[in-house]
Amino acid sequence: MRFVFVICLISACGEDLDAPRSPVGAIPETEQRSGDAAEGWRALIEEGYVGCGLPLSAYQRVFPDPAPAEVRLDRAGPSADLPYNLTAFRTANGVDVVTPNCLQCHAQQHGDQIVFGLGSHTADYTGELDTLADLAGALVEDPTEKAEWQRWRDRIAAVAPYTVTKTIGVNPADNLAAVLFAHRDRDTLAWSDEPLMELPPMITVPVDVPPWWHMQKKNAMFYVGAGRGDHARIMMTASTLCVDTVDEARAIDSYFPDVRAFLLSIEPPKWPHPIDAARAETGRAVFEGNCARCHGTYADDGDTYPNLIVATAEVGTDDVMARGAGQFADIYLDWYNNSFFGELSNLAPAPGYIAPPLDGIWATAPYLHNGSIPTLRALLESSTRPRFFVRSFNPFDYNVAAVGWNFQALEAGHDTNNQEFDENQIYDTTQLGYGNGGHTFGDTLTADQRDAVIEYLKTL
Repeated sequence: MRFVFVICLISACGEDLDAPRSPVGAIPETEQRSGDAAEGWRALIEEGYVGCGLPLSAYQRVFPDPAPAEVRLDRAGPSADLPYNLTAFRTANGVDVVTPNCLQCHAQQHGDQIVFGLGSHTADYTGELDTLADLAGALVEDPTEKAEWQRWRDRIAAVAPYTVTKTIGVNPADNLAAVLFAHRDRDTLAWSDEPLMELPPMITVPVDVPPWWHMQKKNAMFYVGAGRGDHARIMMTASTLCVDTVDEARAIDSYFPDVRAFLLSIEPPKWPHPIDAARAETGRAVFEGNCARCHGTYADDGDTYPNLIVATAEVGTDDVMARGAGQFADIYLDWYNNSFFGELSNLAPAPGYIAPPLDGIWATAPYLHNGSIPTLRALLESSTRPRFFVRSFNPFDYNVAAVGWNFQALEAGHDTNNQEFDENQIYDTTQLGYGNGGHTFGDTLTADQRDAVIEYLKTL
């Protein structure tokens, strides 16, 4: 019954909305607005583009001391004491608030460093966020601050039931966007406490957050190639949490080309361990003969990248997202494309997945769009993939040989009485949207060829 409901929503339950869809194949390039990368970094960590948050006074009662120096940024004012993923700003009502910024999902500790632009793969969205929001409200006493807290809390309460993942480490962003669209007037962006259109199922399709440095090469955003047109306008949809007017949205849009410019300035981290140069060169030839058609080539004199959407029938990976889950269901595409956001951009997903660039692939484990494969070796040798597993979230517990995170395979997944692990620690590939099948192209290689390709991928 649950599965049928998801499929119903994917097809818009019979409504004829004529939402745009893209074909599989190469994605064409579109002109983008230029920006200033340095100013984009400043805006990313200092501006209040989310639009609301927890009153600063309440935050400081819980966290009276500055965050550890290693997780702070060079910022002035109250943001100076916050960790990198939080920003303090003053709302239109004159209330200082604290809110997550984009680095909440787009930065990750790897070893002894924080890699800005690397998708977070350790965040825990397995519990509903509204409980924490309610508890925080008890710390707010000033009436003006209380009203600001209530505004923030109402948004959190609206999205909380629809953004619960089944396992730690995956992200609910696509379902989050769908819920926010459903609560907003398409023409004015005004918030409605009651949804204005059907909400998505309370089944969050998991996403592994891709690295920002991919945007140097990609002509469209998202795994299904849905984000077409102006990328800066698409990137600012984080503002749909609390930005309630078109005028406010235009003010944010004025500096998001700078944010995009910063994203394009990020270089992938280099493999920090020794590389067998001879084996890597052998792997290059194997890669270019077997993988480059989809993932491109990488050379000192210039890379090539085809921006290719591969049909689900060919790649064989879990197809729930490609069939229109979350914000990619027709009713939400229709909302986006006819709203302020659709003035310069549009969502037009394809029935497949884009073969991503592989720059810095070693740092981006786990793999596939849903983070269902913990190591690169398992990605290239499908028989070794665990059906049920618990992977390490320790930033130092990295498997250099397998290129990915150490993990423990289990005999059973969710809905079992596992005495050793909490259910939310277990990645269960039998759950809807969590499958780890497909992408079996590495199975055709010999063991030596596979080893050589892995060695080559470390150099990218």
